[in-house]
Amino acid sequence: MVGLIAGWLAGQIVQGTGFGIVGDLLIGIGGAFIGSWLLPQLGLHLGSGIVLAVINATIGALLLLLVIRLVRGGGRWDGNWGRRSWGRRW
Repeated sequence: MVGLIAGWLAGQIVQGTGFGIVGDLLIGIGGAFIGSWLLPQLGLHLGSGIVLAVINATIGALLLLLVIRLVRGGGRWDGNWGRRSWGRRW
């Protein structure tokens, strides 16, 4: 459940990914592993509990989605997290 919630939250923050329920679940589970490894390495200990586990997994999922986006998008990041910039349209 934590992986699904974290993957969905990360997908909402990083719009334009469109992985679906199974993809969100996999991103969330991968993000949970990344977050549980990386945050203690950086000296950040969020504590325990379901809410903090979701936050930890969401941070990891965001990092995972950023890496996936950089690889799939040719290494280019426009700084808009998938949102269309009106200035570039005109």
